Amino acid sequence: MRKFLVRAIPVASIILFILIMVSDNYLKHSYSENDNVVKSIELIMNDVNMENWDEANIKIDDLNNAWMKIVKRVQFSAERNEINDFDKSVARLRGAILAKDKAGAMMELSEAYEHWENLGK
Repeated sequence: MRKFLVRAIPVASIILFILIMVSDNYLKHSYSENDNVVKSIELIMNDVNMENWDEANIKIDDLNNAWMKIVKRVQFSAERNEINDFDKSVARLRGAILAKDKAGAMMELSEAYEHWENLGK
């Protein structure tokens, strides 16, 4: 029994770690209403198009909160560079909305969406 456990535990651990590292698409799906990154990006896009800057500014916080929930799940299957790039896009988006720059905000939203789509690939 001891010989079996000595061999089975490391093998099971390695299999578990491999499954976590390759399960990026499953881990980045939203499981509740307040961790849906794609929906948050779409809502901010609508607010920016309508030039509703106050609502867009509030929804950036929702996007950031959703991202903080997702990043805890995907941090083992995504590269740190990809995570940092999404963080930078959200920070620049916040600046563009504070400056009421429609073109800059749309550009950052598109970039954030691309980072989201490529996360873990």
